[in-house]
Amino acid sequence: MPKRIAVTSPGCVACGACARSCPTGAVAIYKGIVARVNTKKCVACGKCEEACPAGVISVAAREVA
Repeated sequence: MPKRIAVTSPGCVACGACARSCPTGAVAIYKGIVARVNTKKCVACGKCEEACPAGVISVAAREVA
């Protein structure tokens, strides 16, 4: 069953706005290059999506293992 989680798309500028806005700590900047989402921590609140100046992180339905 799909779960709503935050996902990133190409174009991330690794500014960290999404990570700072995440209330559960689910988003982190990986190797200073790109934002990554921990699907086990993400509650799909959308705060990261609102904070992203590049518009490359969004909440979507995804299959989670």
